[in-house]
Amino acid sequence: MPAELLLPSPSVPGSRTAPHVGAVPGVPDRTISVARTAQHTARISVGLNPEDAQAATFEVFLLPCTAAAMWCADRRRWGAAETAVACAFLTKQTGGAVLLPVLGEALATDPVGFVFWTVTGSAAYATLTGSELHVLARGSVNTAIVSVACAGLVAPVVRARRAPTADLWLWLLASAGAVLLGLHFFGHYYLQLLPPVVLLATAALRALPYDRTVTAVLTSACACVLFLTWGALAPRPDLDHARRVAQAVSSRTAPGEPVLIWGMHPETYWLADRAPATRYLTAGLLTNHSGGRDGGRVGERYAVRGAWTVFRREAGSAVLVVDDSRSRPYAPERVAGLRRLLSAGYEEAGTVDGAVLYVRRR
Repeated sequence: MPAELLLPSPSVPGSRTAPHVGAVPGVPDRTISVARTAQHTARISVGLNPEDAQAATFEVFLLPCTAAAMWCADRRRWGAAETAVACAFLTKQTGGAVLLPVLGEALATDPVGFVFWTVTGSAAYATLTGSELHVLARGSVNTAIVSVACAGLVAPVVRARRAPTADLWLWLLASAGAVLLGLHFFGHYYLQLLPPVVLLATAALRALPYDRTVTAVLTSACACVLFLTWGALAPRPDLDHARRVAQAVSSRTAPGEPVLIWGMHPETYWLADRAPATRYLTAGLLTNHSGGRDGGRVGERYAVRGAWTVFRREAGSAVLVVDDSRSRPYAPERVAGLRRLLSAGYEEAGTVDGAVLYVRRR
């Protein structure tokens, strides 16, 4: 990705790219292009389900690393690029879509553990069986949402006379593969598409006439307003529920006492300011439950190998157990291991917004 393609400096004699329409006298064109890229990134980054894509997900922390890797590689700063890729990959497996320089180090240190935690340990999570329609609907809806968010940028890329360099398209294709990997199609997965889309659009806009540039910018601005409004006005029932449960946990335990919240909302620990009794902050790794499936392959038999052995050893230290399954597929009546834990040392002590509280039996 030659730097002069996206960030040309028209003051250099023989530059391949003429100054773009609207250049500011005295301000380097390179600075203007960087600013425009940042503006477009900010506009389309709001274009997904706010409760999902605007939460503190892995992708939020992954994107700066992948973008930094491409920036450093473009300038042939290979050591910094490899460090950025390593950070992205360690944040989440799909961060390796931009490159995989950390692979050799991982294979040299613990090849069995590396393969398990990045490939084979997620086999049940990635299985599509029994959830085909659910996955198709989720993927279609979230793809449509991000398409609306990028509506102002797609047309310029298609109409551009001069194609950007191949590495941007390769980055986009690799990011699309990362979105597809696992077949869950959560909204925040699509964040990985935004940096290459923005850079492709930035290059395309520079080659378009002024009137088309204005149309693209206005379309992006309208999409931005639409999604900001959605984010401001959309209800947050899960967060409200987590706050109510957290308040109950805080009132029934003392600071420093470990608790177990059996559910899919790890933020409850943080809201309650209580330490978890086990490393498993959700029921996901213990039952294979996730929002990207319809619940057909949920239960202890689909857990990550060895997870229940560790869970049983740690969970007994909980002063309070909160069953926050609320009749979902990982409820105690469908998970024998949790039933045994509750029957062995706990008794029901009340309910909060559908969640059942258990305290240690006296």
